[in-house]
Parts: sequence; C-alpha cells; structure tokens
Amino acid sequence: MVAVSVADSRIYPHETDKELKILWHRPFRLEILFVICPVLWLTIRMFLNLKEMPLKKIFIVCILIAAIGAGCSSRKESAKLVKGTPAYLLAKDLAAKLPSLDPDKNEVMISTNEFTITTGDIIQTFQDRMGTRAAQLKEINAQDLKSFMEQNAIQMGERKLFLAEAIKKKISVTPDELNKALNDQYGQGGGEEKFLEMLKTNGVAFEYFKKSIQDNVLVKKYLQEDLFKTIAASDAEIQKAYAEDKTASVRHILLLTQGKPDAEKAEIRKKIEGLLAKAKAGEDFAALAKQYSEDPGSKDSGGLIPEEFSRGRTVKPFEDAAFSVPVGQISGIVEAPYGFHILKVEGRKKETLPLDQVKTQLEEKIKRQKEIVIYESHLAKLKEKAKFSTVGFKA
Repeated sequence: MVAVSVADSRIYPHETDKELKILWHRPFRLEILFVICPVLWLTIRMFLNLKEMPLKKIFIVCILIAAIGAGCSSRKESAKLVKGTPAYLLAKDLAAKLPSLDPDKNEVMISTNEFTITTGDIIQTFQDRMGTRAAQLKEINAQDLKSFMEQNAIQMGERKLFLAEAIKKKISVTPDELNKALNDQYGQGGGEEKFLEMLKTNGVAFEYFKKSIQDNVLVKKYLQEDLFKTIAASDAEIQKAYAEDKTASVRHILLLTQGKPDAEKAEIRKKIEGLLAKAKAGEDFAALAKQYSEDPGSKDSGGLIPEEFSRGRTVKPFEDAAFSVPVGQISGIVEAPYGFHILKVEGRKKETLPLDQVKTQLEEKIKRQKEIVIYESHLAKLKEKAKFSTVGFKA
C-alpha cells in the first residue's frame, strides 16, 4: 500500500491487510512515522509487489511515505511540474499507464474555495518525500495507481484543511518542540548522523522532511489543544465498556468507492446490494468474498479478517455492525469512508481480566473513540465550509 499517510498508532494488527488503510480512523499523530514502520512496509511491498528490502532501509521509506500529506501543505497554488525535472519525467512515465497523469494536463483532483490539489501536487510531493525511490510508483498497475492518486488527493486535501485551521487558531510550533520531534525521529533511526545519511542516500532534502515533521507537530497540537482538550471517560462509561464484548471476529466483502464519482458509486451500490441478496439467500459468504471482495488482505481467506479486533480499531459504521449483528448473522450494507462492506460476524468475546487491571486501558480507549467522533464531525464541517469536492479523473 502506498497511501500510508492515512495510518496511525491504532493500526490493525494484521500487517499485510490492505484494509488497514480502509477500516481504520487516523487522526494525525507524530508517532505514526516510526511506531508502525515495519508493519507499513509489509503492506507497501504487497501493494507494489516489490522485492525484499533490508530492514535498515524500511525505516526511511516509511518516514517518507507517511509524510506525503504534508508536502503541499503550505502551497495555495497547485504545482505545475517543470519539464525535465524528476517529478515531470516520473509523471510522463506514469501517464503511459494512466493518461490523466500527464504533467502537461495537471488535472484537478480536489477542488475547494481555498485551494485545489492536482495530479502534479501529488506526484511532486511523492517525489520530494521518496527521492530516488519515487520510481517505485511505476511498478503499480493502472487500477492501483488510480486508487493511490485518488486516496492521496483526498488525504492531502483534508490535511491542508486542518493545517489551515491550526494557523487560524494561531497555534504554532516552538523551536524546542520541533527539535524534540526531530530528535525523537533521529533516535528511532539510529542517531542523527545515520538518519541524515539515510535521507541523503535516498535523495531527500532535509528541509522537506523537517517541514513535514513541523506540520505533524502543528496538527497534533491543534487536535489536542482545540478539539480534544476536554475529552474524559466517566466511571459509568468505563463500567459499560467493561461489560461489553471485547473483541469481534468477522468476514467481510468490500467494494471500494473513495474518490469515485457519484454515478460510479451508485453502480457499486447496486452491485453490493446484489451480493447482499445472494448472501442473505444462503450462498456461501466466503465464496462470495473470494470472488468479489476488493480487500486483497482478506479475500483469499473468504473475507476473514485474520485476527480478532477490539472496539476503537475501526471506523464507527464497521465497528457498530461487528459488535451489534448477532453472531453467525450477516449485516446490511455498511457504508464507510473507503467503500461499502457486508459483514458476517463469526464470533465475539468479553473481557476476562478483572476491571482494575484493564481500567486504564478502557479509559484510554473511550477517549480515543470520542476523539474519532469529534474528529470526523469537525472534518465534515471543514469540508462543507470549504466546499470540498472530489473531482477525480477525466480520463
């Protein structure tokens, strides 16, 4: 998976599941750049069909990909790729698979009343963040490349909205905060000298990386100081959470919709309605998932998500279905940000440890769940105010 900018510390435990970018809510968190790098690389390799890479190089690649959303954060004008530059040449090569990526067209992907995001923005950002490894995009097939561009356009646009809000609120990053964040990253990379050498080896300018870290800190401060500062978990909420089922095991069928025009989404909706009718009529759910699901991480196992997951690990519509549909039964159509799902609940389990041993964990989980609701509600308001529109590809 290339669109790693969407990952956060509450990552799905099965590292090769492409759905980890589809199911999981991701507020911007600085620690995502390093905590889950080995996990992300397995997924990146799956998506790009790359050969094995030494572990010491996994770190730098994950840093660069995870920061992709920050690259155009300070630009209001869209990037027009300059002829002869690495990004322009990369775009020309990619256009052989996907004509809409022709840098001379520079098609608009996201439109708002404040900014636009074009194919040039995304490719330039990827070039800035990946350096010499940006050529790996050429190994992606046309359909996955299209999905990558669409998803990253949306994620980059959403990030720009949050950065703009942080600036409006006059939130800033102090030199000490930035240095601490950079030092944290150096520590994860074996020290400052090794870290900077890895950047240099991969042809990545330090200033680009520094700006990405600064933007991460800025958005994190905005979320914590403006949106999440009053969040708390009451004793009653903790007791209720303790009594609920702890984990769920499900199979699912996924049809992707993100970044697709309304007409195509309507067709996808009809398709999944047909699949739901077949499942409800008694057709083998696993067989349907193998044939139709667009989640490569689970389709070959009949849609079975490889490990049980707890509350707070998926977007709310998916979680609600997983923990409310009776065991052994099939859900209705579940619409989530990345597509339509049908779930079959295989089983659920309750907490077995005493409350005093898990109280802190439950409290943090409740807070995270509240963060998700606040974050998604606020993002929706920002999009509406900005007249955020996904334009998509013309051809």
